[in-house]
Amino acid sequence: MRKVLASVVKDVTPQPGMRHPLSEQTIDDIKNCFSLIAARERELQSETGQVSTKKPVYPGQTSRAQIVEFDTSIKDDSDNTPEK
Repeated sequence: MRKVLASVVKDVTPQPGMRHPLSEQTIDDIKNCFSLIAARERELQSETGQVSTKKPVYPGQTSRAQIVEFDTSIKDDSDNTPEK
């Protein structure tokens, strides 16, 4: 349902600078539909015990995640501490 509604929105989205063909009421109704779909998805996930960590990714959005590598070849010397 979400994909179909998103496809409709994409199909009627005009080029920049042009007026959109939808009324403000229709736009609000579409937003409400997306909200209902998201609420139902959360409800289903909680019923099945699933936790969603997914966040929306928008076209052209770059990831802010950075990969950090650890050097695992370093030896832990905590066992060789001098006695007092």
